[in-house]
Amino acid sequence: MTVANLMDVLTPALNEGYGVAGLVVQGWEDACAFVAAAEELRCPVILQAGPGCRTHTPVSVLGPMFRALAEKAQVPVVCHIDHATTISECQAGIDHGFTSVMIDGSRFHLAKNIAMTTAVKEIAHPHGVSVEAEIGFVGYDQGAVSLPTKAEEAAELVNQACPDALAISVGNVHLQTSADAVIDRVALEAIEAVVNCPLVLHGASGIKAEDRGWLATNTKICKFNVGTELRQAFGTSLRNVLDSDAHLFDRNQILSAVKPALIEQTKKVLKSIHARDA
Repeated sequence: MTVANLMDVLTPALNEGYGVAGLVVQGWEDACAFVAAAEELRCPVILQAGPGCRTHTPVSVLGPMFRALAEKAQVPVVCHIDHATTISECQAGIDHGFTSVMIDGSRFHLAKNIAMTTAVKEIAHPHGVSVEAEIGFVGYDQGAVSLPTKAEEAAELVNQACPDALAISVGNVHLQTSADAVIDRVALEAIEAVVNCPLVLHGASGIKAEDRGWLATNTKICKFNVGTELRQAFGTSLRNVLDSDAHLFDRNQILSAVKPALIEQTKKVLKSIHARDA
């Protein structure tokens, strides 16, 4: 059985010093490409349905779609709801076959964040579904500004709510199209000193590949969320395919031609965080 939750893939990553990629899915074609790349490298992968994906495609469709890929894969595949901000969103993910959910209470005060994370854990764990939380706020390039994670707040959330993984804000930013983020290693060390669960970096597209590798090997950061650089690869490949043949119009032909470039970029992402044999 290759259907997995976060603890199945992050516990060995934490113990052995490597990272697992949380890859942002937009549709069937990129989900297939992500699994194909992971199978080729024999490493686990986390398929993530974020708010944009869930707006475009219903969770009732995404859950079975992710599970179909996970059940046939040759490597562990986590089916993950990313950035849910309500308990009901997490419940919908659980109901439709997702094996992991993120409850993002980062915009709320600490007590509410703890309460929400605890509530989600209580409905998720009986079904074997893992829970990711966030403390601090990971901002957006050209958008909302980050709020760095405070070590004492991270410790309080983990001690009281006991999430399976914790997303933190230490210089990482969502939607960066260039890899120039500077991770605050002093802040990271302070968090690591008081938190024992696997840590998560959202916005890993903005982090240099060599920095991702160092973080995966030398810190408690085990999950690296990557979306932007893969969407860039998809867009570039799509333009190239369409430019190569002005008469090409069949959607399936077009997307089949785009897929190899996306697989190759995904493999680069997986290799950057020292993915090991599954």
